[in-house]
Amino acid sequence: MASSIFNRLKSNRHVSQTLISNVCSVRSVYTGRFANINLYSRISPLGTPNLSLVPVLDQWVEEGKKVRDVELHRIIRDLRSRKRYAQALEVSEWMSSKELCPFSPSARAVQLDLIGQVRGLESAENYFNNMSAEEKIDKMYGALLNCYVRERVIDKSLSHLQKMKELGFASTPLPYNGLMCLYINTDQLEKIPDVLSEMQENGISPDNFSYRLCINSYGARSDLNSMEKILEEMESKSHIHIDWMTYSMVANFYIKAGLNEKALFFLKKAETKLHKDPLGYNHLISLYASLGSKAEMMRLWERRKTASKKLINRDYITMLGSLVKLGELEDTEALLKEWESSGNCYDFRVPNTLLIGFCQKGLIEKAESMLRDIVEEGKTPTPNSWSIVAAGYIEKQNMEKAFECMKEAIAVLAENKGWRPKPKVISSILSWLGDNRDVEEVETFVSALKAVIPMDREMYHAQIRASIRAGKEVDGILDSMKADKIDEDEETRKILSLKHDKAE
Repeated sequence: MASSIFNRLKSNRHVSQTLISNVCSVRSVYTGRFANINLYSRISPLGTPNLSLVPVLDQWVEEGKKVRDVELHRIIRDLRSRKRYAQALEVSEWMSSKELCPFSPSARAVQLDLIGQVRGLESAENYFNNMSAEEKIDKMYGALLNCYVRERVIDKSLSHLQKMKELGFASTPLPYNGLMCLYINTDQLEKIPDVLSEMQENGISPDNFSYRLCINSYGARSDLNSMEKILEEMESKSHIHIDWMTYSMVANFYIKAGLNEKALFFLKKAETKLHKDPLGYNHLISLYASLGSKAEMMRLWERRKTASKKLINRDYITMLGSLVKLGELEDTEALLKEWESSGNCYDFRVPNTLLIGFCQKGLIEKAESMLRDIVEEGKTPTPNSWSIVAAGYIEKQNMEKAFECMKEAIAVLAENKGWRPKPKVISSILSWLGDNRDVEEVETFVSALKAVIPMDREMYHAQIRASIRAGKEVDGILDSMKADKIDEDEETRKILSLKHDKAE
């Protein structure tokens, strides 16, 4: 999510924290049209991971604003959904320490789970063990089980679940679903149906998620008959309302098995459950593309248009990717023009989808031309846009052009600090540079590259090769390697032997 000026100061924690405190203390910021801004609106943009939210929360109270537990829970839920776990934990701990509003057992269970997420399993266990016996209710046991499952600790998960059973805390599908997730994460898919059977033997009705986990376990092992039997059982349960995700999962396994008619049957069933869910439309369009069915894909795309007032970038990315998969590049270009006139914010992931399609078809020059046309329109591509084209040129062994595109990628890094180039692309370019370009050019590129990735052996090797070709000493480069704790390997010694051969 785009964040304000705070994001641009993430390299300096002290300065960032001070700025937030100062901004929050300036009363004029919250006058006029900002007077009624809610707490969520203040917190949501502060997306830099190491920024503390405590000054914002404290300032809210100092301004005399009301603290509502409903909004705090909403903020925690939102931060978790965006994987801002440390900030979510901050809000949770602030909420419990200030005692400004009720802190329920459910909220404490969420706090335990966040502690495990942020500070590790040992901290979560200590938190749990320091509770009184009265505080250790079913939700707390469930939260700790979730921590064990997330860390893939099999023995502790099993013993903890057994304790929950003994205490009568395993009376819902939730802990059993956690165990099934553990078996998925540890590649023990064959154990999942037994967990489902155990639930039923203990009088616990599986929920949608339970059945989906079991369907996935059979499908992933290509046991399609058992998969369909579980689906039939699921359909027979009056308390289960099957959604599009379940039918699309089944369809996907039939697509992988090459059973297209069966896949099409379940895709049609999935469509009946779509309603207005945009994610569902996108998912099914992708599956129709996997089937190679352009007609069905286009039909569903038209239905998606009528189901919503406005298509968003994600819809266009899905459809462009699906057309690329089918090799329909002319249709893709037409759809890109439609997107450009849609009024949506310019997201380079959309044209990048077409760039990938051109490169896959070997139309690298066309991809580069399209990208340079975008630049001429006054837009600045992401580094990844240039990297896509660079990778295409490498496939065609045009290293000169690949190098030029990668230089373009690095040149636009200022607003894309999180970008990392593909190692294979960088490795190919560095190898070519060391053998073909002069020392100064290699050093300039490596220096720029250091802003993106840590200095590594291949970057040093490129400089060594270029220096040897130019007849220059490499002792200084080797000393820098040692300072960076990068030892000489067989490849290094092979390159250095070229120096001796040249001297002779």
